[in-house]
Amino acid sequence: MADLSSLKDLGTTQEASAPVHVRKVDSLGRSYATGKRKNAIARVWVKPGTGKITVNGRDFGTYFARPVLQMILQQPIVAAARTGQFDVVATVTGGGLSGQAGAVRHGISKALTYFEPGLRSVLKKGGFLTRDSRVVERKKYGKAKARRSFQFSKR
Repeated sequence: MADLSSLKDLGTTQEASAPVHVRKVDSLGRSYATGKRKNAIARVWVKPGTGKITVNGRDFGTYFARPVLQMILQQPIVAAARTGQFDVVATVTGGGLSGQAGAVRHGISKALTYFEPGLRSVLKKGGFLTRDSRVVERKKYGKAKARRSFQFSKR
């Protein structure tokens, strides 16, 4: 049976270190990430540029007409203090406009951390790297919707 001093020696031989995040950039100088929210999936490429954001081949201002959705898209860039420094090209499918905006935001955040690993702490603190896992609940049999029952009548 070993005493406690031998256990203390085990801790000094193996140093616990935080995972090292490395820069992931392709041959064209872009970083790629996939963002998801609800049923929407966004493929996002980030590269150094003038701050132009393109979604499905259109300017993000015309694709997401509501100012709230435009603000959601720009949140990670503003939080990282990189406004006007990166061009973003996104392809998004599935879901509605709100889910697509959230998916693009998630993708931009992940791609920024791949391009510049130093931004990870800022974006994580803002909650931009967390995938919002809430999805529509499935319909159950014997129910009108997921939880809604049919109208009850005693007679």
